[in-house]
Amino acid sequence: MKRSFVFLIGLLLISKIISGKAPVSDTLRITSSPDMYNLTSAWADGYNTVSTALKVKVIQASDNKKAEEYIGKGMIGFVSSRNFEKIRSISGWNTVVGRDVVVPVINSRNPVFEKLSQNGISAEMLAKIVNSSEGVTWNYLIPEAKKETVNLYRTNDESVTNAISSFLGTPVKDSYGKVVENSNAIISAVLSDPNGLAFCRLTSVIDMNTQTMFKGLSLLPIDKNSNGTLDVSENIYADYNQLTRGIWIGKYPKSLYSNIIATSVSNPDDEASLAFLKWVLTDGQKFLYENGFNDLLFAERQKAVDQLYEARDYTAAVAETRSPFAVWLIILAGAVIILLAANRILAYIKKTKASSSVPVPVSNNIFGESTVMVPQGLYFDKTHTWAFMEQNGMVKVGIDDFMQHITGAITRINMKKDGCKVHKGDQILSLIQNGKHLDLYAPVSGIIREHNAVLETNSGLLNSSPYNEGWVYRIEPSNWHRENQLLFYAEKYRQYLNQEFTRLKDFMASVLKSGNEEYSHVVLQDGGEMHDGILSQMGPEVWDDFQTKYIDPSRQIWFYELF
Repeated sequence: MKRSFVFLIGLLLISKIISGKAPVSDTLRITSSPDMYNLTSAWADGYNTVSTALKVKVIQASDNKKAEEYIGKGMIGFVSSRNFEKIRSISGWNTVVGRDVVVPVINSRNPVFEKLSQNGISAEMLAKIVNSSEGVTWNYLIPEAKKETVNLYRTNDESVTNAISSFLGTPVKDSYGKVVENSNAIISAVLSDPNGLAFCRLTSVIDMNTQTMFKGLSLLPIDKNSNGTLDVSENIYADYNQLTRGIWIGKYPKSLYSNIIATSVSNPDDEASLAFLKWVLTDGQKFLYENGFNDLLFAERQKAVDQLYEARDYTAAVAETRSPFAVWLIILAGAVIILLAANRILAYIKKTKASSSVPVPVSNNIFGESTVMVPQGLYFDKTHTWAFMEQNGMVKVGIDDFMQHITGAITRINMKKDGCKVHKGDQILSLIQNGKHLDLYAPVSGIIREHNAVLETNSGLLNSSPYNEGWVYRIEPSNWHRENQLLFYAEKYRQYLNQEFTRLKDFMASVLKSGNEEYSHVVLQDGGEMHDGILSQMGPEVWDDFQTKYIDPSRQIWFYELF
């Protein structure tokens, strides 16, 4: 066996030597849609000042069609998400590198500011204000307010006007608002007018040195679901960081911001392109604010960089498999893996036969639908983990009450380290009971920012308090807006648990039919009720079957629904 490994490693090394790389050019040509040209040029100039081995040259496109043509020829291009829709068909790779965010702002001394902060304002209300020919008073928004006219201000910024039109669902009238020269004039106008309201770029009203709103200005919260109040999930306007996180995870109206996208016909896999794109996502982010755009959160940047190199590695792997020699290597590796697997299976069978069953006192507690807690306000995954988004945007994750009733007393838990990146459906923790274990899977994707260190010495909290003190992780989500749609809310989850109890009974029946008579007394109590901690009295072979036949199939269902 050892010789096989040595031989395999030698062949892999030889294949690496054989697969040489083409010479790298010292000039990288990029392009952009016209609205991104100034930013793209700033990136190119900035990179050229720090790079000695590579120079970036921007090929200017006269219009969006020309930009599409250049990108189609293999250049990396920078476009807004609105323009990206037109070239999606030729894009084989893309990633977000920045944002253009439009926000409504008001004077902090507005007479109904406190009420507006509680209720927010809906798109329908704003449409009435913006397109009214007679003017709208604040009591239209807040009935108890005085009949003072809402004063609108605007600049002739096409991207802002387009965002407003998209958000309101109607073209904005040419007569909308009082026109001022620039963003500085917008700030001055609203600061001097308690009844002022303006739509402008977020960067116009934020001091990026302190990442706070200019004194005297406040963001006007948006009632996204138009229910007349600012729900917890919509309350993202307390500060700049909370707002930008809310934008990232989908809590802010999509029509009021546009992603800046780097795109190409294929995954960039040459060192020149990768180095430049990595710089754009790190040091180059400062050029976004200088050009009126917003940078990405640190976690979002890091994720994009990781995916950049993952895409390169994947592309390289695919290229290697095109070689007949590489195919032969894969077949050889597969044969070695099969031999190893067969060896482990034989060892496991021997170990199982050698082990003996040790009877354990049986609990008289009953386990049924009525004994499982399903709190309101949480999201539940089919693999029996839960998720809850906190006000700071972090998602708290744990195991559900159903699972701890099945396992019985958990003696230890294996957790991942802080900083680990996980995808929905990845193995995220192991529940251990006297050497037997079950793996559970991540309900959401993101980066683990904190694990519950108390569980390292008191894993019993998973049994006594699975939804409170027994939480497992705090995760910074990367795709919450989409993934929470694949989770159950409380009432739906109760309905799902009815199916789970049926599956559980079927599984236990199969255990007994497999000749495991020694377990008959721990499965059901008199009267047909299941015992609490039903797996705790069973051997490791049953835990293994429960993993592969009960837990894992649910994970596979979620995998295919997600992708």
